[in-house]
Amino acid sequence: MVLEILTPEQKIFSGDVYGVQLPGIGGSFEVLDKHAPMVSALKEGQLKILKDKSETAVYTIKSGFIEVLNNKVTVLVEGAVEK
Repeated sequence: MVLEILTPEQKIFSGDVYGVQLPGIGGSFEVLDKHAPMVSALKEGQLKILKDKSETAVYTIKSGFIEVLNNKVTVLVEGAVEK
């Protein structure tokens, strides 16, 4: 699936990934390949990109939203810093 992480200033990440773990306002959740369409609010916390089954990247994000549609995940956040 394709993941894009965007802030008002720039594109933080764009590429094919295995999955992504996110800090939802109701608790953490994970989105994997072929996930059902959804929109959710995000709170400040850690976003973990699963680039494949062994390689990961971690970002500290500010609040925002996620949209999952047609095997594309778009994360819109106020700010993100790679850890």
